[in-house]
Amino acid sequence: MNRLSDTDPRKFIADFVMSFTEDLLRDDEDPAAVVDRYHTPEIVQIADGHRIDRDKLIAHTRPVRKNRPTCRVEVHEALADGDALAARYTLHTRMRGKDLSIEAHFFGHFAEDGRMRRAHILTRTLPAREAAPTA
Repeated sequence: MNRLSDTDPRKFIADFVMSFTEDLLRDDEDPAAVVDRYHTPEIVQIADGHRIDRDKLIAHTRPVRKNRPTCRVEVHEALADGDALAARYTLHTRMRGKDLSIEAHFFGHFAEDGRMRRAHILTRTLPAREAAPTA
């Protein structure tokens, strides 16, 4: 896994999101092991006002695996300062034959080894006319 201090912030967040998703979908590895590879044990994400800890994050992997989406990340901007990263990106996904684009505003902190420690994420689903087609 890349370390934030060694990587361009745009590349870091794109690689983090894509690698985490790809690892979840790759095989039947225990989802807790995948979550732990990308997140510290005390991970807390606040996503659209909902608090997500490690256990809730692991539970969230079930529908991801069931739906088996394809996705790509388009990073519009990202800035890093020490262990903190702020980014605005769009997640383009195809799931069950439907294209969906979600704009995300991400503010997070990462451990020295590149695992996420905490994050605040605000998202909005883009209207079809604003959504770019998936690759």
